[in-house]
Amino acid sequence: MRHQRVVVARYGGPQELQLIEEDAPEPKAGEVRVKILAAGVAMPDVMAREGIHPETPRVPYTPGWDFVGRVDALGDGVEGLGVGQLVGAMPISGSYAEYICVKSQELVSIPDDLDAAEAVGLFLNYITAYQMLHHCAHARPGQSILIHGASGGVGTALLQLGGLRGLTLYGTCSSRGAQTVIDLGGTPIDYRRKDLHQEVLRLSSGGVDAVFDPFGGRHMWESRTALRDGGRVVAYGTTTTLREEGLGSPRRGHRNPLHGVPIFALYTLGGLLLPGRRRVVPYSIQWLKRLRPALFRRDLSALLELLRRQRLKPIVAARLPLSQARQAHELLSKGGVIGKIVLLPGADHPAQVRPDPSLEQTPTVRSAQSSVGTGRHRTALAISGAPARTARRGCRLGLPARPERHLVPSRCRCGTARRRHAVEQPRRRVHRRSGECDSIHPNAGARHPTLHARQSLSAR
Repeated sequence: MRHQRVVVARYGGPQELQLIEEDAPEPKAGEVRVKILAAGVAMPDVMAREGIHPETPRVPYTPGWDFVGRVDALGDGVEGLGVGQLVGAMPISGSYAEYICVKSQELVSIPDDLDAAEAVGLFLNYITAYQMLHHCAHARPGQSILIHGASGGVGTALLQLGGLRGLTLYGTCSSRGAQTVIDLGGTPIDYRRKDLHQEVLRLSSGGVDAVFDPFGGRHMWESRTALRDGGRVVAYGTTTTLREEGLGSPRRGHRNPLHGVPIFALYTLGGLLLPGRRRVVPYSIQWLKRLRPALFRRDLSALLELLRRQRLKPIVAARLPLSQARQAHELLSKGGVIGKIVLLPGADHPAQVRPDPSLEQTPTVRSAQSSVGTGRHRTALAISGAPARTARRGCRLGLPARPERHLVPSRCRCGTARRRHAVEQPRRRVHRRSGECDSIHPNAGARHPTLHARQSLSAR
């Protein structure tokens, strides 16, 4: 039996997501093969693809933190599960596929009457929100909280769960997501306001009891100014890295499993030592799941019961087929997504979302390994769209570090117009040299000889 899955062969942008077809995996002893019905798309998937998430697998790997599907085959020694049963899990990677094999103890039974696309949101977004509210912030009825990114997947989950808890809710969002925040019982605040935290202090009459921050870096520390004495900032992400802001902003393109750990430790210690008792509490769903698996399953069971009783209504921003995983990452990276994006492996119907027109105008960036620079500084050379970012020190075009080997794409033999690369190189001119290299042509999508002519770079 054949199946499809998405593979990341090297760390980088959305163009690194490749759909392949291969034999479906066979379950080993103690494993269960699941036919995936819905796979969640989340910011940790984007960060792992860039190589900057602490849980980034080694390439090649298949992304996907969570899934919901039906049991397809059982390995030896598996008990308590039956073929056709609806189940879900959070394997951290591997969910962008039609079939997946996981250990039987990782699976959680799901009621058959639940929508798979809605249920998959519980395994990452809602359990993150639930555990942060109950185990990190220790929120009590009557308290107030501030949610950054309130219209996103975790943000909408915090709004719904906070409303059930009897909390006063404030949420930062764009103008597009303001109505969603209002509908879920929160007070929207434009995230672009320069006096954002002063506005929170004014609305909450002196500060909130907890702030939930997915951005990390300096933003995480600044969130303390919106707290009243004794309040907590619950930090659960470092998405500012994707915009190259803050202390946790390394060069992307390589695996960095310790990303963000020193910064979280620094700010956590600072919150303990400084007056005001305004603490920074880091949250990691993967570590809480590993260290306290029984707590994870108990919280997930509580959420499934709330969903079954229709006390929760996960917002599905888009339902896309597996072949549009790249578009899903582009939508998420662009920002402004209301709710959660879900991939539907094996779906033969069109996507249930209207593509953003701005994305259709985005130039396709294809990468090919340069034929020069075979040492430790070898990187990819982008010949279409924006220049690729190097993962090593050296040329900002992503070319080898030694200037005498820099080649700049000029004009393809098929007549493609010359593309000038505007980069900052005020003290150095690229070595003038002609040659040919095999590159992926942006129009044909195949190996194509590209002529590299003389061209110097002008400073931006």
